[in-house]
Amino acid sequence: MVVLSASHRLLQLLTVLSTRPEWTAAELAERLGVHERTVRRDVVKLRELGYGVEAATGPWGGYRLGPGSRTPPLSLDDDEALATAIALRRLARDHPDGEGQAALTALLKLQRSLPRRTAEALGRFDSAIADAGEAPAAHGEVALSVLTVLAGACRARDRVRFRYRDRRGVETVREVEPAQVVRTAHRWYLAAWDLDRDDWRVFRADRIAGAAVTGPAAPHRPDVDPAALVEAAITDTPYEVYADVEIHRPLAEVRGLVPATVAQHGDADGHRTRTRLGGPSARWIADYLLRLGVPFTVLGPDEVRELVVTRLQELLSLQRPPGPDRRG
Repeated sequence: MVVLSASHRLLQLLTVLSTRPEWTAAELAERLGVHERTVRRDVVKLRELGYGVEAATGPWGGYRLGPGSRTPPLSLDDDEALATAIALRRLARDHPDGEGQAALTALLKLQRSLPRRTAEALGRFDSAIADAGEAPAAHGEVALSVLTVLAGACRARDRVRFRYRDRRGVETVREVEPAQVVRTAHRWYLAAWDLDRDDWRVFRADRIAGAAVTGPAAPHRPDVDPAALVEAAITDTPYEVYADVEIHRPLAEVRGLVPATVAQHGDADGHRTRTRLGGPSARWIADYLLRLGVPFTVLGPDEVRELVVTRLQELLSLQRPPGPDRRG
């Protein structure tokens, strides 16, 4: 019989209790390989720790987790941990504009707790996927091993070295101090202090390869808003027309509605956002604003404002009730 430590035994007892509504003391003792007296002592310890283990009434007696009990710590075997990590990586890669951020955060927490053998298996999985086809950057996809290194460096305040391929296909080696991994509607970006350029820079994550931590970052750097830095970097492509708009929603909400690929945002008063929106034509901008489904005020130019009014009048005219039937 394997002898379990007290803490391990308590964790297993919680896990077993959570798998079905009710257990007898004899069933728990058999499942854990201990005496019923040990089960009763462990139940007392769990109650002292704040877990609502209730005594079940009835001819056989027993125990159950009461409503509102604290959730026991998550326990995964090697195969479950590996499958979970792979699923989180895929979710983070495929959904940068939605649940991908939460998946990346969860993946970072999971990777810190993976046993060495599971972490090595995950590395072998990454290598197999990379060798099965073209490099991720060829399709604008992020290598999730890169993304997790960057995100981990942001949290730990580490310095990172990687190879970077710019828009012209030129590859250089960069050493940076990451500030934040930023997601937009379609891509992941890294805002970081570039040690060679001695300034803040923005890097597309799908153009980064071979990222590795090289040491701790410097303790102090100039303050920067990483999201604003990314917005400024990716909206430098000139558009045919620009409009200045005040959107009656907080800055964080507007950033989720209007991607940085077409707009730059600034906080107006905590409840409204000043936005400079670019597009191929004034009509395109007017239609885009109306599709947002939130209140806004066009500050300029007049052409965009007039097109918004015209389009609204057209929509309102379609909602008028039909006139009386004059037949007969």
